[in-house]
Amino acid sequence: MLKKLLLALCIGGLPLAACAAENAAAPATSPAVTPAAQQMVRQAIKSLAADVQVDSIEPAPMPGFYQVIAAGQMLYVSTDGKYAMHGDVIDLSRKQNVSDDAWARFRKAELAKVPASERIVFAPPNPKYTITVFTDVNCGFCRALHEHVAAFNKEGIAVEYLAWPREGLVTTAGRPTPTYTEMVSVWCAKDRKAAFTAAKEGHAPAPATCTNPVKDQFNLGVKLGVNGTPAIYGPDGRVLGGYVTPEQLLQALRQGG
Repeated sequence: MLKKLLLALCIGGLPLAACAAENAAAPATSPAVTPAAQQMVRQAIKSLAADVQVDSIEPAPMPGFYQVIAAGQMLYVSTDGKYAMHGDVIDLSRKQNVSDDAWARFRKAELAKVPASERIVFAPPNPKYTITVFTDVNCGFCRALHEHVAAFNKEGIAVEYLAWPREGLVTTAGRPTPTYTEMVSVWCAKDRKAAFTAAKEGHAPAPATCTNPVKDQFNLGVKLGVNGTPAIYGPDGRVLGGYVTPEQLLQALRQGG
């Protein structure tokens, strides 16, 4: 709900209520993000959605704005706190989407915080590339993607799975969703990889509970802008797509260097 509210209010650069001085002029370039600037940006975002989490504030690539990541959205807040914009920023001189660059940096840094012990990893002995995939054990395209895991490995690609139950964590009645419960059972299985592959083949795992990262990984996906599965990220944090063939994935990884 917060994400939808933030998106709806920010499209088109609608004025932000209750922020900074009305007569402040935008500087020629975006200044460094001082503590005072951070506070101003957070207040501006909270005027749209009071309990939204602001995850990143940086100088924007264009003058007069800060670049903000909040609730899985990238926004641009003017340095006087009066306006916000939602959307991509294109550097016309380079013909490059600079918003993608910022997202990639943010995702790479956040994904690096997830320990290998909390991932389900299918990897060749000496991988050339490593991808991170947010997945749901029941979605059709996720299952189709996992059918290629041996081929990915053969091409030197390590696949590291994180949990992202598409149904969310709880039902409207406040109970754990069936998919969340199933993914917890997978992550709590004695042999995670075997339970994971079996679930992908339609065989529900034996019910199990333990201290597990499924909730945290789902929330991380929301933070990174995941809105469906599979969601594939390269080692540099770039989005590599959803369902892809081994040939398509290898080509995308090579293009990224």
